[in-house]
Amino acid sequence: MEITKNTVVTLEYTVKDPEGSLIDDGHHPLVYLHGGYDGIFAVIEEALQGKKVGDNLKVKLLPEDAFGEFDEELVLVEDASMFPDNIEVGMSFERVAEEGEEEIVYRITDIADGKVVVDGNHPLAGTALIFDLTVKEVRAASAEEVGHGHVHGAGGHHH
Repeated sequence: MEITKNTVVTLEYTVKDPEGSLIDDGHHPLVYLHGGYDGIFAVIEEALQGKKVGDNLKVKLLPEDAFGEFDEELVLVEDASMFPDNIEVGMSFERVAEEGEEEIVYRITDIADGKVVVDGNHPLAGTALIFDLTVKEVRAASAEEVGHGHVHGAGGHHH
């Protein structure tokens, strides 16, 4: 069966940066509903269109096709008094958005001299990603999966 709109695709994959460092070992297969349901990056979905079980491909995503460019404006230095005493580098929190603003998750990247540096960029922002993909399974999606816009069952969403 070919990958077309409204098929459920199972992929084995790894993700590396341009220097060859492993970003994601793909320990769990990726299962998604093909056809514009935003279950996978659009560039990868386009590259998989028409592929079959056993096909292998490498797809390079530029930052703008993956997690976006690094935005310096999302790096803030705040007074430590604004945070609980038990914060640590690496902790994440969601900033309360004002009406009409998108919610942003910030990570604490540094704590020093009574200041806390927080970063609202995705950890992979500004990084190109190279996906090595193998199509393991392709099946027709159920009417319920198409109606919900995502895969159900093993590897998918559970209601």
